[in-house]
Amino acid sequence: MQTATTPMRVIVTGASGMVGEGVLHECLNSNVVKEVVVLGRKTCGVTHPKLKEILHSNFHDLSPVADQLKGFDACYFCAGVSSVGKKEEEFYHLTYALTMHVAETLAKQNNNMTFCYVSGAGTDSSEKGRLMWARVKGKTENDLMKLPFAQVYNFRPGIIEPGKGLKNTIKMYNYFMWLFPIVKSISKNAVVSLVEIGQAMIKAATKGYKKQILEVKDIKELAAS
Repeated sequence: MQTATTPMRVIVTGASGMVGEGVLHECLNSNVVKEVVVLGRKTCGVTHPKLKEILHSNFHDLSPVADQLKGFDACYFCAGVSSVGKKEEEFYHLTYALTMHVAETLAKQNNNMTFCYVSGAGTDSSEKGRLMWARVKGKTENDLMKLPFAQVYNFRPGIIEPGKGLKNTIKMYNYFMWLFPIVKSISKNAVVSLVEIGQAMIKAATKGYKKQILEVKDIKELAAS
């Protein structure tokens, strides 16, 4: 585990998506992160003195770039696809198989890495439920925790409040922004912000946490710690 005073080198995936962009933003603004490498298929469109990019088209085979993935303290894995319209075999390939290949590659290259995986509220740890996506996510979580990382944390955000000024916010969120204060007033653990997710991931690597599976209330607690 790193300490709050030890500058970290981190990898972020999914930076062209809403969650990944938010986590990247927090890392770039954090004093405890000295370098951020975005691993992606296309450029994230962000420039910053601390930011580098590794562009690679096939996440199922990282061997051509594996040597560039050494010496990192944390990986914030925010890449993912929706299960809508996908059969289980396809979703499994794009979710479980892809995530595990990236994680296995990083575990071989980094002896003391913290791996944070963005899963989802309702993920099925038993891997036996009726919801296909929840079973696949559950298996992904379970098998990530078996890898030889220093720490593995599975983040299960529910309703995500987007960050201000970020460009990859899912468009439909623009129609529901007015609802966030109402939902939060009814249930404080129903909504988690991108800022809180990013802060919690950074603190997971520097401080650790008592659970490997973090629901919304855990994410908020770690972010505020």
